[in-house]
This record gives sequence, structure tokens and C-alpha cells, in this order.
Amino acid sequence: MSWISVEFARTLYDDTDPVHDFDHVLRVLALARRIGRAEGADMAIVETAVLLHDIHRADEDQQAHVHNAETVDHALLGAEQAREILGNLNPPPDANFIDAVAHAIAAHRFRNQVEPQTLEAQVVFDADKLDAIGAIGVARAYAFGGMNGQRLWGEVPADYPGGGANHTPHHEFVYKLTRIQDRMYTNKGRAIARERHNYMVSFFERLAREVQGAV
Repeated sequence: MSWISVEFARTLYDDTDPVHDFDHVLRVLALARRIGRAEGADMAIVETAVLLHDIHRADEDQQAHVHNAETVDHALLGAEQAREILGNLNPPPDANFIDAVAHAIAAHRFRNQVEPQTLEAQVVFDADKLDAIGAIGVARAYAFGGMNGQRLWGEVPADYPGGGANHTPHHEFVYKLTRIQDRMYTNKGRAIARERHNYMVSFFERLAREVQGAV
């Protein structure tokens, strides 16, 4: 049981971004419960961290559109604010619990500055990354592409460095999404990732054939 309610957590999110809205948080929560229970994690830490993990995501996304802006790490900012939120509860959880939640939030980013050191942080990381692959991962890639004017398809060169004006959801799949299954920390996370990964491979293979008019 989380130390904060779903209803309270919902007030902390801006739902203008369909890729990182509160629906994303709820999907990650469902995955984290599935993984955490299978792995024997402390579910109070896991659920609290999941509900707060992206509360500064909008700040990072906005900053990314500012030329020459200093990089904002939403995971580190979220961990800092989570400490404040939990510390202001009456009564607050103990310091070790707050530290564990803050660490799980700080360590959940794909390009993480902080490596997940605890089982709970690993569960949060795996659940968050699993929402980026499979059918929902394809949907999110295309939602992001639509918001940013990307083409539906593009061939990906072998030396593709990532990003750039020609980036498409297919580029995202090749450059990032295919790597996620190898980043899982938990046994349950790896099992779910394999199935979701295989679905994405089949989808983009089919899409390539349709683009070429082969089917």
C-alpha cells in the first residue's frame, strides 16, 4: 500500500502529453505490482515511488525544446520533491523509507545517472521501461512522433547516431526500444520484456512489408 493515494498523485501530473501522462503512471503501477510481488519487493516503497516517479517529466520535456538550455534530469528533481512530499505527511514515513523511495525515483531513467541499487528500485526501473515496449510502446512511439511531426517510416542506416531531423518511430525502435529487453534487472521483468520485444519485432517487420506494398 502506497503512502500516498492515486487520487493525490494524479493532481501532480500534467496530462497534455499522452506519452508521459497519468495513464502511463497507472500502467507502470500495474506492471510494478506484478513484478514486485513476484520478486518479493517491499510494495509500499515500490508503489509510492511509481506514483511519484514522473512528477517532473514535463519540466524536462519543456527544457529539451529550449535551445542551449541546461539539461534537466526529471528523475533527480522528482526524487527531491518526493522527499518533500513524504516528509510533509502527518505522520511522515521513517527516513529509511523516504530514502528508498527517493532512490527508486532517482534511478528509474533509461539514461540513468543513478544505478538502481535496491530490489525496489530495480522493480520500478523495469516496470517503467516495459511501458516503452510491446504494443503500448509502439503506440507511444507514434504518439510522440505525431506530436513532433515525424514521418511514419524511414530506413535506419547501420551507423545511425540517434536523433536528428529524420528520426521516426522506426528509428526509435531500432536505436532504443530494441535495447530495453537487455536492460531488465528482475527475472519477471525479463520474461515480460521478451514477449513484448518479440511483438515489436513482428510489428515493424510487417510494417516494412506494408510500406513496400508487399502485403
